[in-house]
Amino acid sequence: MAAEKLTKGRLIQILFLMAVLITAFVWRTITYEPAQPSDQLENSCQLMAEECTKLNGEGAYNISLSPFPAIANSELFLQVGNTDVKPNAVVEGLSMYMGSIPVVFEKQADGWVGRFTVPECTHAEMEWVIKLNTGSETISGVFTVKK
Repeated sequence: MAAEKLTKGRLIQILFLMAVLITAFVWRTITYEPAQPSDQLENSCQLMAEECTKLNGEGAYNISLSPFPAIANSELFLQVGNTDVKPNAVVEGLSMYMGSIPVVFEKQADGWVGRFTVPECTHAEMEWVIKLNTGSETISGVFTVKK
């Protein structure tokens, strides 16, 4: 195949393919919009040693993460208070995408407790975000996990 002679038909085929690729590249460059921060991160809190309280139309949610500091490959607990509705949450890497980790919630006397484990990253520390859906609203909680 490398020893084939460049014919007029082959040259037209190559030029046509290049024109299609250049057009696609220019179109993508012109219509590209940089990713905006997620709307969910606007309604976020830092889950550190203290409890995070988020106000909404229905009241306030008390959210806390334990143990602190969070360690990779160990079970973490997310406590959500002041809600009767079972929350739904997933955990995703903020500084690096490592998949979506579901949080399993159980009803406790003072609210809901969710359990999850995050994997170890190659970096010494990694930021994660919990996307907590409480029915009508999504709240994001950002936390750091150490190796």
